[in-house]
Amino acid sequence: MMSNLAYERLHENLKRLKLTTMEAVLDNHLELAAKKNLSVIEILDELVDQEYATKEATKLEFRTRSSGFPVRKTLEQFDFGFQPSIDRKAITELCTLRFMYNAENVIFLGPPGVGKTHLAIALATEALKSGFIVYYTYAHDLIQKLKQANYENTLAKKLKTLCKYKLLIIDEIGYLPFDKEGANLFFQLISRRYDKLSTVLTSNKAFSEWDTIFGDNVIAAAILDRLLHHCTTINIKGQSYRLKERQKIGLNPQKRGEQ
Repeated sequence: MMSNLAYERLHENLKRLKLTTMEAVLDNHLELAAKKNLSVIEILDELVDQEYATKEATKLEFRTRSSGFPVRKTLEQFDFGFQPSIDRKAITELCTLRFMYNAENVIFLGPPGVGKTHLAIALATEALKSGFIVYYTYAHDLIQKLKQANYENTLAKKLKTLCKYKLLIIDEIGYLPFDKEGANLFFQLISRRYDKLSTVLTSNKAFSEWDTIFGDNVIAAAILDRLLHHCTTINIKGQSYRLKERQKIGLNPQKRGEQ
């Protein structure tokens, strides 16, 4: 039998060591041990396992909040049946994160609303679960921050910060054109990460149109050369999920016109 002194000291020491989960479930596990005649090793294993799981979940939540995701998305939530053009095996392969260990890139291409951002965030979520530091940004926001850093003579520091992320997600390339300064700064970032770190990008423009995004054939070619050297491209040719949802609630303009 455990003495009252030892019992109280155990609870207090667990609190001091910040083993809060173990402290919270200790009594239940002691009762369980008595009922099932569990060994000391078995009960310690259960307690430590629960503490570890709680701490890992806390770390994951912190990394997720720090990632900058506009929304949280998982692969399980993605409707592959609605987008049959996507090779599900290719997505499953990407979720092994082998591309990250090889410092390769991923680019999702397709019209608005087809799930590019969803898949990018879902992929990043898998990276977070594996303990990687991830950062998400819209392309336009990224360029504005790089420009500000350039203006304040802190560009080197900003690029260094962006290169600490094992996975960088740059969303919505092509919705707004880059000016010359923005294109040059983007090139510098991609060059810094090239063959060292993985970048996931989404765009509504085919690669043949990227010269219009960056306003220069030469710099567009240089950026694509580095991005595509080791890269998986997922080209989505389906319909918009947002249009699908609008149709569900009767907001399809074409249908309303027909009625």
